[in-house]
Amino acid sequence: MTATSVQTKQRPWWLMLIMGILAFVVGAILLWAPAKTKVDTYQLLIAFLGIYWLIGGFAEIFSMFYDHTAWGWKLFMGIVSIIAGGYVLMYPVAAGVALPRIFVLILGLWALMQGIILLVMAFKGGGWGAGILGIIEIVFGLILMAEYGSLGSGLVMIWAAAVWGLIGGVILIVQAFRQRKA
Repeated sequence: MTATSVQTKQRPWWLMLIMGILAFVVGAILLWAPAKTKVDTYQLLIAFLGIYWLIGGFAEIFSMFYDHTAWGWKLFMGIVSIIAGGYVLMYPVAAGVALPRIFVLILGLWALMQGIILLVMAFKGGGWGAGILGIIEIVFGLILMAEYGSLGSGLVMIWAAAVWGLIGGVILIVQAFRQRKA
């Protein structure tokens, strides 16, 4: 059985709502928070990204028990997200200052993989919200990978994450309430 031939169930509506609210809050903070300097904003992004990855990893593993299809991918993405989120939270300075180029590349690759998985899920019955969010994540990943070598890659990451968080958060919230009605 391949990843594209799997019938998927939707996640619980409340889990989608929580992830949507978190994504929206992260996007709003990155756009409108009165951070003193760009370094403060960058460190704030790294902390929230670590929390988001950690929670997202646990949510992915939880969904594996709720929906057994494609459990291998869910387990893999959950473990990778938990490890990445834990590392970023334990070593925010190393992740943000010492290795920004590698961090941006890894974030771009992760977003690209997650976007592709969401697109596959959308075409297999996951809903239009998963499809739009998958496209946004693919664009986000490609932007970060294109800016991998530039010195301002951290600033690009802040703007891309802010836009992704706002748009993706609204889409997840709307989809959660639509799923709840169904």
